[in-house]
Amino acid sequence: MDNTEKGELYHDRLIGMLERLWGDGWLSPGGPDEVRRLLAGMDLNGKTILDIGCGAGGIDVLLAQEFGAGYVCGIDVEDTVCAAARARAAKAGVAEHIGIVKVVPGPLPYAPGMFDIVFSKDSIVHIPDKHSLMRDVFRVLKPGGWFVASDWLIGHDHEPSPQMKDYIASEGLDFGMASPARYRDAMTQAGFTSISIDSRNAWYRERAREELAALTGPLYAEAVASLGKDYVDHNAAIWRNMIPVLDSGEHCPTHLRGFKPS
Repeated sequence: MDNTEKGELYHDRLIGMLERLWGDGWLSPGGPDEVRRLLAGMDLNGKTILDIGCGAGGIDVLLAQEFGAGYVCGIDVEDTVCAAARARAAKAGVAEHIGIVKVVPGPLPYAPGMFDIVFSKDSIVHIPDKHSLMRDVFRVLKPGGWFVASDWLIGHDHEPSPQMKDYIASEGLDFGMASPARYRDAMTQAGFTSISIDSRNAWYRERAREELAALTGPLYAEAVASLGKDYVDHNAAIWRNMIPVLDSGEHCPTHLRGFKPS
């Protein structure tokens, strides 16, 4: 029984599909450049970082190698991505700076004030209760620490449009999208200050088209040979469903920051 049959959302074939689009170890758009933009102006040197939804580990290796993080604790809920992240950290020679932990969904299993930074890249979309999440993030941060994340938001607090429902259904993932207003309220109620919410919709509208063109063009034959035609065509259909809701602004990838006062 492979990990697809075991019911893992991020199984080997999906990892392989996403890495073809976004790079080795990367399961979300933009690769290293988007993480650099997300962390612009922040000093991570020697800091202790919690990465919620570490995926295949590309981000954690970047945080250690390029940003000088003292220690990155990457957490995820599935064995396959955790194994991939551990292997990637070892291959990069930074395993002493990275720990990968499989966790169960729910409250963060850490004591108060353990981390200088809580980071996440396009993973907390899978956590529907943003108010509980922000309270928990605030709890595990040290005073003077930062929450820094990218997430996939919905542009409003109303019923999703039929196009948005079609897109979410085609993804087949447990999306729990929140609006910018709901995120701001959750962060404010948790106690965060210096909150910033920066839409990346305009950037991803264009990038998604480039990804679809690559998937149906130069990457297609190799991806089909490795992953199967039906699987590649299914993923191309997801992108075709996503582009209209990016164009409408209903789907809005967003950068988030909040500060825990001393």
